[in-house]
Amino acid sequence: MADSVTPQTPAGEQAPVRDQVVVAGSLAFDHIMTFPGLFKDHILPDKLHVINISFLVDKLERKRGGCAGNVAYSLALLGHRPRIVGTAGHDFSEYRRFLEEQGVDVAGIRIVDGEPTAAAFITTDQSDSQIQGFYVGAMSLARELSLKELAGPRARLCIVSPDDPAAIERHCGEAREAGLDFFFDPSFQVTPMAGATLRDCARGARGLLLNDYEYAVFEEKTGYRGDAVFELVGLVVVTLGAKGSRILRPGEAPIEVPPAVVAEPVDPTGAGDAFRSGFLAGWMEGRELAVCGRMGSVAAAYAVERYGTQTHAYSRADFDRRYAANFGGPPR
Repeated sequence: MADSVTPQTPAGEQAPVRDQVVVAGSLAFDHIMTFPGLFKDHILPDKLHVINISFLVDKLERKRGGCAGNVAYSLALLGHRPRIVGTAGHDFSEYRRFLEEQGVDVAGIRIVDGEPTAAAFITTDQSDSQIQGFYVGAMSLARELSLKELAGPRARLCIVSPDDPAAIERHCGEAREAGLDFFFDPSFQVTPMAGATLRDCARGARGLLLNDYEYAVFEEKTGYRGDAVFELVGLVVVTLGAKGSRILRPGEAPIEVPPAVVAEPVDPTGAGDAFRSGFLAGWMEGRELAVCGRMGSVAAAYAVERYGTQTHAYSRADFDRRYAANFGGPPR
């Protein structure tokens, strides 16, 4: 285990940013594999207690990833300059340069001496079901980072995304202490985090961002079901995969957000992070919630059409045209 963190600073001066999204979360390398069958065809329900399965995959690629990297990347495509707060390893230099070239502020990234960047191992079958493994690496020291110190003077909004669980708890607490509006996005970390911790992290957040399965787990573990969740957060955004998303607000009907048309689905990995980028971009631009959700749908469609989480690309003009083609006019 490494025992020190070395600051990583930007290579040069950047243009000033008046309002900035801070993305606190993981940075990782994704090892994305495709299984040409269905997991369910190889799992015997009566043998789950002795499960021992190997899947022969027909595709493997190593890509830049991690939730913070993915969200920041698409926010930059949308014309924003997000700042990442997170830890990376000694093997991060090329990834860092890539983020800078896209317009991401890397001043809040810290390099952990003697550890590799976290690594995800993701296998997707032909029904888009996934099995994942994750090596934490440098992410284990994200708990040492102070969001208040690293957010920067132009921070207006923060998303606390999946990371080391202790880091998630610290960053939510510091966002509240600093009076910084934040969205809580625990994603797959709802599984290892205790219900009391999830409640404490969510309390006071502008919103909670989860997929439908994760939200069910959140409700079960915290005990805050239905409208009771609004005692903790201002709104809830539930992503529904190919069915779009749903935005829940206290005392109002849910906003049902349709998906954007996908030209040809290739890989669902990273679609949720791209959705978050579109939603947050709309939020920062003062759009109505329904528009924020639709921007999320369009951003997710771009990600689904490419293999990897940061391989899609578009200009803001391209994005606005695609939004108009799907929803009858530009985002307003």
